[in-house]
Amino acid sequence: MSRRRLSTNRLIAGLGLIVLALGGVSLWAVDRGLHPIWSEETPADRVLRQARARLGPAAEVRLIEPGRGRVVCGYVAATWGAPAVVFISRPYRFLLSEDPLNTEFRTMVAADCPTLPGRPASVAVP
Repeated sequence: MSRRRLSTNRLIAGLGLIVLALGGVSLWAVDRGLHPIWSEETPADRVLRQARARLGPAAEVRLIEPGRGRVVCGYVAATWGAPAVVFISRPYRFLLSEDPLNTEFRTMVAADCPTLPGRPASVAVP
């Protein structure tokens, strides 16, 4: 029996088709707004995503302050006119000052966001 070999021309053509198919899939993914698994979202995008998942689609971020490492702190509100509450955002955790874990929250703010400004006044002072 003779052993059948794949010709070089067929191998090059097959690999070329695979490259074209992968390029097409990549363009389709970029067009649909998909990001690679290894790309990391910005802290502002992460906070907005976490706030909307927790407080609803009308949630808005009022202030973002960088904390230590990948921690971000600031103020977020459930809707446009709602009062702002303090938040701490980590990549896989989102805590609000009104959560039941108040002691843990205060400890995290003191450790990770010591420069977070105080709550803004609810009424403008002339």
